[in-house]
Amino acid sequence: MSNTSDSWWRSAVIYQVYIRSFADENGDGIGDIAGLRSRLHYLAYLGVDAIWINPWYPSPLADGGYDVSDYRDIHPAYGTLDEAKQLITEAHDLGLRVILDIVPNHTSDHHLWFQQALAAGPGSPERERYIFREGRGEDGSLPPNDWHAAFGGPTWTRTPDGQWYLHLFAPEQPDLNWDNPEVRAEFESILRFWFDLGVDGFRIDVAHGMAKDPALPDLGLSEFSVLAREGQENHPHWDRDGIHDIFRSWRAIADNYPDRRVFVAEAHVRPGRLADYLRPDELHTAFNFDFLKCPLEADRLREVIDHSITDLATVGAPATWVLSNHDETRHVTRYGRAYTGVTNPMRDQGHPSDRTLGTRRARAATLLMLALPGGAYIYQGEELGLYEVEDLPEEALQDPTWERSDHTIRGRDGCRVPLPWTGDTPPFGFSTTGATPWLPQPEDWKSYTAEANQADPTSMLQLYRSALRLRRTTPGLAGEEFRWLDSPDGTLVFERGNGLLCAVNLSDQPIPLPDAYRPLLTSRPLHNDGLLPPDTTVWLHRD
Repeated sequence: MSNTSDSWWRSAVIYQVYIRSFADENGDGIGDIAGLRSRLHYLAYLGVDAIWINPWYPSPLADGGYDVSDYRDIHPAYGTLDEAKQLITEAHDLGLRVILDIVPNHTSDHHLWFQQALAAGPGSPERERYIFREGRGEDGSLPPNDWHAAFGGPTWTRTPDGQWYLHLFAPEQPDLNWDNPEVRAEFESILRFWFDLGVDGFRIDVAHGMAKDPALPDLGLSEFSVLAREGQENHPHWDRDGIHDIFRSWRAIADNYPDRRVFVAEAHVRPGRLADYLRPDELHTAFNFDFLKCPLEADRLREVIDHSITDLATVGAPATWVLSNHDETRHVTRYGRAYTGVTNPMRDQGHPSDRTLGTRRARAATLLMLALPGGAYIYQGEELGLYEVEDLPEEALQDPTWERSDHTIRGRDGCRVPLPWTGDTPPFGFSTTGATPWLPQPEDWKSYTAEANQADPTSMLQLYRSALRLRRTTPGLAGEEFRWLDSPDGTLVFERGNGLLCAVNLSDQPIPLPDAYRPLLTSRPLHNDGLLPPDTTVWLHRD
């Protein structure tokens, strides 16, 4: 690989591959490893530093692969372990590092361990790997506590022998007991297995949820909450201090490899708590959900950026920035909404979105994100300008939230629709044989294909390529130097090293740009008089 520095992750741009929807090579309508391998040159040319692959392990797919039945193999729909090894080698040859998803909070109910636990019965060592409890009430017919599951309904399911098992997510995803030494040893072995195959790191799913209060006390809440409430201390299953011992042991494993492996946390935590996960002997980076969920308003963004950089600097960690992922409404759609609440696809469907406005603002947000110090994540398809598909037919919906909410919340399928590559009709080159994709694509995506983007010098794809090229080659964008400059209300202006300025106009009026600077890249053209239009970002360099 071209970059051998142990600290490559501090400024890396990482491309998220939702493998089921990326590219289908074998013609079954489902993305696969062969399809990803066929598009590695596209990713290298885009200019990213690494790819992060959502779970590709064997799974019944009750939750898109986040219900893992075997952590050391590949789902047959995606390929084989040998193909995975070839992918890692080919990616490295192109200068791309490979990060996998690991799902340590829970397994699939099809996992051998859980099947053994069900067969062994109450009080057995096999059940100690999970969280089984007796029920409440005279006959034990009531759940052990009042917790709510992420996808709707209770967080407990009763087994035929009368005990209940915990699942913070779907019933098909039983939670592991991380107080059990066997569980800890197993996941340390899983890490080594993939590291030995050349994988460069892991994104840790639900990193804030693995440790539980053994007493399992009631929460007194009426619905599931993704994090502890403000002022709530000692939450029984989110962000508990015991999680940090686990991550210290993982970090020791990663640091034993010559080309050090890295971790990124999916950790939804209260303000000021994220840095605890990124201490020098724990994880390397963490997703910045505050930035993702922040409305595109100058004052709010400045506050989030300041807190992100300064809080993480206390432990020597870089910030990371992200606009979309497989769990969130695509930001073209979010930014086109008339209301300011930026939430996830579980809640914001039904609010109309102006796609032209959303696209313009998404372009501005992209240049803002890529100008900030630290790392950045790109969710597949955002470089094509894709929007959230909010009118999928009900019979096509597969997110577990749809069923668990009694068909009231459509879920996350709209941001997971397979990518359009070429042509004028579905499947737009997603499947080499023209097979029907596992989720239907909109007819108007013919204007959003990689091919159409490539042919248009003003396209979103060309903007991403230009920004990533400048990010690699412009000295002012290297390092972590960052300084705010005074600017009008509704705008952001900051300086990176060596005279590089980023100006973002989120007001409703054009603004003048600083003298003695020339534009390097703009999210849309400047006015003829050189003013920066609303909803526009420009990178400037001192003459």
